[in-house]
Amino acid sequence: MKQIDRKKLSELASTAAASPRLRANFNLHPELADPIQRLAIAMEPGTYVRPHRHPHTWELLFPLQGRFLVLHFDEAGKVIDRAILGEGAAILETPAGQWHAVLSLDEGGVIFEVKHGPYQAIAEQDYTSWSPAEGEPGVVALMAWYATAQIGDRYGN
Repeated sequence: MKQIDRKKLSELASTAAASPRLRANFNLHPELADPIQRLAIAMEPGTYVRPHRHPHTWELLFPLQGRFLVLHFDEAGKVIDRAILGEGAAILETPAGQWHAVLSLDEGGVIFEVKHGPYQAIAEQDYTSWSPAEGEPGVVALMAWYATAQIGDRYGN
């Protein structure tokens, strides 16, 4: 039996807090080639999830602990959907090809993700052109914007 208990959640959150990227994951799938990817991802506030898409798969998210802001964008970068997992939303599915980003709102937050495999690193063309890459100037400003962005808003306007 595979399970994620409170002890594992605590360990995962501690690992994320100590990580330079403020993130850590625990895979339930046995290998990266598995056709269904199932993983818990601890994400501390301050971890950067650059707006991206997965052309080949939908993505199902639900919070195990903490709250997470999820934004969906159109091709021009306008917010078209906004939800807070763990507060107003209990589960969220992002369609294949949909631009999206996630912001962790609470220390110790852990989100569970399910999507089609095999694992594929995000290709450069699957990141938005208007967002900075991890480590580039502008990341902190973009994440601050995530927190207040509403449907109809566009970054930089």
